[in-house]
Amino acid sequence: MAYSKYSDDEIQTISIYEKTNPSIVSIEADLKEGVSTGTGCVVTSDGIILTSMHVINGAKNIEITIYNGQNYKAEVVALLKNNNDLALLKINPKIPLTPAKFGNSEEVKVGQRVLTIGNPFGFNGTLTTGIVSRIDYERNKIQTDAAINPGCSGGPLITMDGEIIGINQSIYNPDNNRSNIGIGFAVPINNALEFLKTKHVIQK
Repeated sequence: MAYSKYSDDEIQTISIYEKTNPSIVSIEADLKEGVSTGTGCVVTSDGIILTSMHVINGAKNIEITIYNGQNYKAEVVALLKNNNDLALLKINPKIPLTPAKFGNSEEVKVGQRVLTIGNPFGFNGTLTTGIVSRIDYERNKIQTDAAINPGCSGGPLITMDGEIIGINQSIYNPDNNRSNIGIGFAVPINNALEFLKTKHVIQK
Protein backbone atom coordinates (compact mmCIF):
# COMPACT_ATOMS: atom_id res chain seq x y z
CA MET A 1 0.00 0.00 0.00
CA ALA A 2 1.32 3.47 -0.91
CA TYR A 3 1.52 5.82 2.06
CA SER A 4 2.75 8.98 0.29
CA LYS A 5 -0.48 10.94 0.75
CA TYR A 6 -0.65 10.38 4.51
CA SER A 7 1.11 12.23 7.33
CA ASP A 8 3.81 10.51 9.37
CA ASP A 9 1.39 10.13 12.31
CA GLU A 10 -1.25 8.62 10.04
CA ILE A 11 1.25 6.21 8.52
CA GLN A 12 2.27 5.05 11.98
CA THR A 13 -1.33 4.49 13.06
CA ILE A 14 -2.25 2.72 9.81
CA SER A 15 0.78 0.46 10.10
CA ILE A 16 0.01 -0.53 13.70
CA TYR A 17 -3.60 -1.30 12.81
CA GLU A 18 -2.69 -3.41 9.79
CA LYS A 19 -0.11 -5.39 11.78
CA THR A 20 -2.25 -5.84 14.90
CA ASN A 21 -5.75 -6.44 13.50
CA PRO A 22 -5.01 -10.04 12.33
CA SER A 23 -4.32 -10.84 16.02
CA ILE A 24 -7.71 -9.56 17.20
CA VAL A 25 -10.97 -11.54 17.19
CA SER A 26 -14.62 -10.72 17.86
CA ILE A 27 -16.64 -12.81 20.31
CA GLU A 28 -20.32 -13.63 20.70
CA ALA A 29 -21.46 -15.60 23.75
CA ASP A 30 -24.95 -16.87 24.55
CA LEU A 31 -25.74 -15.96 28.15
CA LYS A 32 -28.98 -16.31 30.10
CA GLU A 33 -29.43 -12.55 29.81
CA GLY A 34 -28.95 -12.61 26.03
CA VAL A 35 -26.05 -12.33 23.60
CA SER A 36 -22.81 -10.91 24.99
CA THR A 37 -20.31 -9.42 22.55
CA GLY A 38 -16.64 -8.81 23.14
CA THR A 39 -13.15 -8.83 21.71
CA GLY A 40 -10.15 -11.09 22.17
CA CYS A 41 -6.42 -11.21 21.51
CA VAL A 42 -4.68 -14.17 19.89
CA VAL A 43 -2.05 -15.65 22.22
CA THR A 44 -0.87 -18.69 20.24
CA SER A 45 -1.00 -19.62 16.57
CA ASP A 46 -2.97 -22.78 17.36
CA GLY A 47 -5.92 -20.85 18.76
CA ILE A 48 -5.55 -19.73 22.39
CA ILE A 49 -7.48 -16.46 22.85
CA LEU A 50 -7.27 -13.98 25.75
CA THR A 51 -10.39 -11.98 26.63
CA SER A 52 -12.41 -10.60 29.55
CA MET A 53 -14.12 -13.16 31.76
CA HIS A 54 -17.38 -11.22 32.02
CA VAL A 55 -17.86 -11.48 28.25
CA ILE A 56 -18.17 -15.28 28.30
CA ASN A 57 -18.74 -16.37 31.90
CA GLY A 58 -21.62 -18.85 32.07
CA ALA A 59 -22.11 -18.97 28.30
CA LYS A 60 -23.71 -22.03 26.73
CA ASN A 61 -22.21 -21.27 23.36
CA ILE A 62 -19.23 -19.10 22.34
CA GLU A 63 -18.44 -18.14 18.75
CA ILE A 64 -15.28 -16.40 17.62
CA THR A 65 -14.74 -14.61 14.33
CA ILE A 66 -11.14 -14.11 13.23
CA TYR A 67 -9.87 -11.25 11.07
CA ASN A 68 -10.69 -12.97 7.74
CA GLY A 69 -14.31 -13.62 8.70
CA GLN A 70 -14.01 -17.32 9.54
CA ASN A 71 -16.15 -18.44 12.49
CA TYR A 72 -15.23 -21.00 15.14
CA LYS A 73 -16.77 -22.53 18.24
CA ALA A 74 -14.71 -21.81 21.35
CA GLU A 75 -14.18 -23.66 24.60
CA VAL A 76 -13.23 -22.08 27.93
CA VAL A 77 -9.72 -23.04 29.03
CA ALA A 78 -9.36 -20.99 32.21
CA LEU A 79 -10.87 -18.09 34.15
CA LEU A 80 -9.21 -15.47 36.35
CA LYS A 81 -11.90 -13.91 38.52
CA ASN A 82 -12.13 -10.96 40.88
CA ASN A 83 -10.53 -7.70 39.84
CA ASN A 84 -8.55 -9.07 36.88
CA ASP A 85 -11.57 -10.38 34.94
CA LEU A 86 -9.62 -12.45 32.41
CA ALA A 87 -10.36 -15.63 30.48
CA LEU A 88 -8.64 -17.99 28.08
CA LEU A 89 -10.54 -19.58 25.19
CA LYS A 90 -9.49 -22.19 22.64
CA ILE A 91 -10.51 -22.57 19.01
CA ASN A 92 -9.21 -24.94 16.32
CA PRO A 93 -8.40 -22.66 13.39
CA LYS A 94 -7.98 -23.92 9.85
CA ILE A 95 -4.94 -21.68 9.44
CA PRO A 96 -2.20 -20.61 11.87
CA LEU A 97 -3.18 -17.42 13.66
CA THR A 98 -0.95 -14.39 14.25
CA PRO A 99 -0.15 -14.02 17.98
CA ALA A 100 -0.46 -10.55 19.45
CA LYS A 101 2.63 -8.62 20.49
CA PHE A 102 2.60 -8.02 24.25
CA GLY A 103 4.50 -5.21 25.96
CA ASN A 104 5.36 -4.27 29.55
CA SER A 105 2.67 -2.39 31.46
CA GLU A 106 5.18 -1.26 34.08
CA GLU A 107 6.56 1.13 31.47
CA VAL A 108 3.20 2.85 30.86
CA LYS A 109 3.18 6.63 31.33
CA VAL A 110 0.29 9.06 31.65
CA GLY A 111 0.05 11.06 28.45
CA GLN A 112 1.37 8.45 26.04
CA ARG A 113 -0.70 7.81 22.93
CA VAL A 114 -2.61 4.55 22.68
CA LEU A 115 -4.91 2.75 20.26
CA THR A 116 -7.65 0.21 20.75
CA ILE A 117 -9.19 -2.34 18.38
CA GLY A 118 -12.56 -3.79 19.28
CA ASN A 119 -16.02 -4.97 18.37
CA PRO A 120 -18.23 -2.12 19.64
CA PHE A 121 -21.93 -2.85 19.12
CA GLY A 122 -20.92 -5.57 16.64
CA PHE A 123 -18.74 -3.36 14.43
CA ASN A 124 -15.70 -5.64 14.48
CA GLY A 125 -12.23 -4.33 13.69
CA THR A 126 -13.02 -0.82 14.94
CA LEU A 127 -9.98 1.35 15.71
CA THR A 128 -10.03 4.20 18.24
CA THR A 129 -7.26 6.45 19.51
CA GLY A 130 -6.49 8.34 22.70
CA ILE A 131 -3.99 8.63 25.50
CA VAL A 132 -3.29 7.03 28.85
CA SER A 133 -5.30 9.37 31.08
CA ARG A 134 -4.37 7.99 34.47
CA ILE A 135 -2.86 4.98 36.19
CA ASP A 136 -5.05 3.73 39.00
CA TYR A 137 -2.53 2.06 41.28
CA GLU A 138 -5.12 1.30 43.95
CA ARG A 139 -7.35 -0.69 41.57
CA ASN A 140 -4.47 -1.76 39.32
CA LYS A 141 -6.06 -0.34 36.16
CA ILE A 142 -4.89 1.77 33.22
CA GLN A 143 -7.34 4.57 32.46
CA THR A 144 -7.73 5.84 28.90
CA ASP A 145 -9.89 8.24 26.91
CA ALA A 146 -9.67 6.05 23.79
CA ALA A 147 -13.26 5.04 23.06
CA ILE A 148 -14.22 1.75 24.71
CA ASN A 149 -17.84 0.77 24.13
CA PRO A 150 -19.91 -2.38 24.76
CA GLY A 151 -18.30 -5.13 22.70
CA CYS A 152 -14.75 -3.85 23.28
CA SER A 153 -14.14 -5.76 26.52
CA GLY A 154 -11.25 -8.16 26.12
CA GLY A 155 -9.65 -6.12 23.36
CA PRO A 156 -6.18 -4.59 23.35
CA LEU A 157 -4.86 -1.25 24.54
CA ILE A 158 -1.93 -0.70 22.18
CA THR A 159 1.12 1.58 22.30
CA MET A 160 2.47 3.45 19.30
CA ASP A 161 5.16 0.76 19.17
CA GLY A 162 2.42 -1.74 18.40
CA GLU A 163 2.65 -3.48 21.78
CA ILE A 164 -0.38 -4.46 23.84
CA ILE A 165 -0.11 -2.96 27.33
CA GLY A 166 -3.62 -3.65 28.61
CA ILE A 167 -6.81 -5.67 28.13
CA ASN A 168 -9.80 -3.34 27.91
CA GLN A 169 -12.32 -4.13 30.62
CA SER A 170 -14.89 -1.47 31.41
CA ILE A 171 -16.13 2.10 31.12
CA TYR A 172 -17.24 4.56 33.76
CA ASN A 173 -20.93 5.35 33.33
CA PRO A 174 -22.40 7.05 36.41
CA ASP A 175 -25.61 8.01 34.57
CA ASN A 176 -26.20 4.43 33.36
CA ASN A 177 -25.45 5.46 29.81
CA ARG A 178 -23.81 2.37 28.30
CA SER A 179 -21.83 4.30 25.70
CA ASN A 180 -18.36 5.78 26.03
CA ILE A 181 -17.88 9.07 27.90
CA GLY A 182 -14.08 9.12 27.71
CA ILE A 183 -13.27 7.16 30.87
CA GLY A 184 -12.30 3.57 30.17
CA PHE A 185 -10.21 1.04 32.06
CA ALA A 186 -7.86 -1.75 31.07
CA VAL A 187 -6.24 -4.56 33.04
CA PRO A 188 -2.43 -4.13 32.84
CA ILE A 189 -0.96 -6.67 30.45
CA ASN A 190 1.56 -7.86 33.05
CA ASN A 191 -1.36 -9.27 35.05
CA ALA A 192 -2.53 -11.14 31.96
CA LEU A 193 0.99 -12.43 31.25
CA GLU A 194 1.23 -13.84 34.77
CA PHE A 195 -2.11 -15.56 34.16
CA LEU A 196 -0.78 -17.05 30.92
CA LYS A 197 2.36 -18.27 32.68
CA THR A 198 0.43 -20.01 35.48
CA LYS A 199 -1.62 -21.81 32.82
CA HIS A 200 1.58 -22.75 30.97
CA VAL A 201 0.43 -20.98 27.82
CA ILE A 202 3.66 -19.00 27.63
CA GLN A 203 7.09 -19.60 29.13
CA LYS A 204 7.99 -18.16 32.55
